[in-house]
Amino acid sequence: MKIEEIKYSLKNLVDRKTRSFLTILSIMIGITAIFALISFGAGIRNYMDVLAEEAGADKLFVQGKGFGAPGLDENVYFTKDEVDYMEKIKGVNEIAGLYMKVAKVEFKNEIKYTFLMGYDPKDVDFIFEGFTVEIDKGRGLKKEDMNKVLVGYNYQFDDKIFKRGLELGDTLMINDIPFEIVGFVSEIGSPEDDSSIYLIEDAFVMLYPGVEDRYGWVMMSAEKTVDPEDLADKVEEKLIKYRGIEEGEENFSVETFGDLLETFGTFINIINGILILIALVSVIVASVNIMNTMYTSVLERTKEIGVMKAIGARNENILFIFVFESAVLGLVGGIIGEIFGYAISSFGGHIAKISGYSALQPYFSPYLIIGCLVFSLAIGALSGLLPALQASKLKPVDALRYE
Repeated sequence: MKIEEIKYSLKNLVDRKTRSFLTILSIMIGITAIFALISFGAGIRNYMDVLAEEAGADKLFVQGKGFGAPGLDENVYFTKDEVDYMEKIKGVNEIAGLYMKVAKVEFKNEIKYTFLMGYDPKDVDFIFEGFTVEIDKGRGLKKEDMNKVLVGYNYQFDDKIFKRGLELGDTLMINDIPFEIVGFVSEIGSPEDDSSIYLIEDAFVMLYPGVEDRYGWVMMSAEKTVDPEDLADKVEEKLIKYRGIEEGEENFSVETFGDLLETFGTFINIINGILILIALVSVIVASVNIMNTMYTSVLERTKEIGVMKAIGARNENILFIFVFESAVLGLVGGIIGEIFGYAISSFGGHIAKISGYSALQPYFSPYLIIGCLVFSLAIGALSGLLPALQASKLKPVDALRYE
């Protein structure tokens, strides 16, 4: 009996192809939006997990709470004595102070402004591990490289930063002083990070007299047996005492790599949640459309229902037919929606990559694919349930007399 009911349901959907198509279209739009948005949210979460694994969950960052980006406020800095003091705190494994400024960079009469970072070459492995970068081309910086720089990944390409992509040996004017490019670092995934410039701390101090031993921010790592969260609290407490200030008056913070990722992840989740709620509006509209379609179908097929009941069809048979039809509409809409969602997400990821945001890529997990299909199937079936109940309760005599 179930095979005949399924054949009958599918025949009715095909016979009313225009109405079926419009109903499928409405559910498809909602599933497309949800699939695309969740895939990007999952992609960002996946990127964060990879970042945490590469950088190491043991990293901590001491940075200012001043005006602008951490490390750029001249009134908030960390002295060499403070860095040396923090290095002696039990549980600290490695530590490095970094300089950071926004610099004027010129090449072939083109002027740009970008982040400039200065560091001690002996700390390069530790620092680059925290930045999750490595040398992509050329070599790293040595202690004697006063007029040499490493540049971000995007400098290699035409029209990314300058009209012409740069090469090893090219000269950049930084604050009107020439520097030779000796290497390019690997891609990080954002235009700001991939346009940064790195130089040794002596060269940085040469460009910015007066900043010596006044680091914009500090990076450290915890020993293997030490919980980074506990170490962060200890470092903050001891630095407050070292500076002789009251708790709550500090203009700095000590955060773990996990804290930074969690903050960023929370922000992304909120944005995704809002967008998905908006997308759900179209799904609600689609469910109302399915319900309307099924009510109309019940009215059009009242006599058919009467005939089926007269020859022995039971209430559960009629109920199954109409719920099955609405479920098929939802499922087909979900499948097409996933196909369009995949295409839109892939295209969006490609646009993000060529725009310099390679970190913003979709991730199509099996849970997302199966979840969207189950969701669309459930929406379809539930939307058709009330019309199906109405159809199943029709009395054969009344149905056969219906005009």
